[in-house]
Amino acid sequence: MPIWTVMKKIGGGITMLILTFIGLTAITFVIGRIMPNDPVVAIVGDRASKEVYEAMFLQLGLDKPIWEQYLIFVGNILQGDFGRSVMTTRPVIEDIARFFPATLELATIATLVGIIVGVPAGVLAAVNHGKLFDHIVRILGLLGHSIPVFWLGMVALLIFYAKLDWVAGPGRIDFYFDGIVDPVTGVILIDSALAGEWEVFSNAVSHVILPASMLAIYSLAYIARMTRSFMLDQLNQEYVLTARVKGLKEGQVIWTHAFRNVLVQLITIIGLTYASLLEGSVLTETVFAWPGIGQYITNSLFNADMNAVIGGTLVVGLSFVGINMLSDMLYRIVDPRAK
Repeated sequence: MPIWTVMKKIGGGITMLILTFIGLTAITFVIGRIMPNDPVVAIVGDRASKEVYEAMFLQLGLDKPIWEQYLIFVGNILQGDFGRSVMTTRPVIEDIARFFPATLELATIATLVGIIVGVPAGVLAAVNHGKLFDHIVRILGLLGHSIPVFWLGMVALLIFYAKLDWVAGPGRIDFYFDGIVDPVTGVILIDSALAGEWEVFSNAVSHVILPASMLAIYSLAYIARMTRSFMLDQLNQEYVLTARVKGLKEGQVIWTHAFRNVLVQLITIIGLTYASLLEGSVLTETVFAWPGIGQYITNSLFNADMNAVIGGTLVVGLSFVGINMLSDMLYRIVDPRAK
């Protein structure tokens, strides 16, 4: 490929990233400004004097034109400054570094379970179309989308934690293990393993099983259902019939020929599933008292902590964009025609 073409593609990708960043920051900024909460009152309280209120009003730059406020907002973000949280009194960037890895941990485990179990289940359901296994996968896929996660989470806590005592309860780790492992990645499973604290690791695994399973049910159901649909479409194509007529083994026809042609579509589905789990795990985090970014944003919204809301929302949005870009890169690896 000529160097000019490569540079053009890289330039186009950077331009799209910049435009996406501008659009995302503009939307979050506007949402923060049109919310019916007064950011000054959230900081100084509703009993502050007029002088204190006006001093904070000027300090926040709310007296400046809206376009200038936006430029200041973007400039601060580029420097890693999302402001200070009213709720925690810490810089928002520190809160995000603390809470986001917890959500990342849940979403990653749930997505991996969805891939490992859902993809083979969807393929086998398509191969056995109309048979018992196909019906089971379809029913489980429907239930996975239909059952409210908060209800299922409470039932799981009641049975597996309160009654059977098979797993640990709400929270990310028992309080007497808190602070033993120094945060390196923020993901407690990785940090405890790196530190060789296997008792902490075991306790963290016991805590993560139920909330990750609740999210995994959703991802597994969706991935299995979509894999089945994609495979059914490919198995009805003429090239599959031709491969079978040539005498190729059924496993080779399914996995080498048909499955290979659904990989690009599957990457899209898996990327969207992962992104949706990162932004939509609020109910799961609430039920299991999991200190993730979803619960952080929700609590901040209830407390009119707009710096935290905007910062958390922006990070989740940028994660969504990053996952989409990664999916686009994987397209080119899986299918050279995408280049």
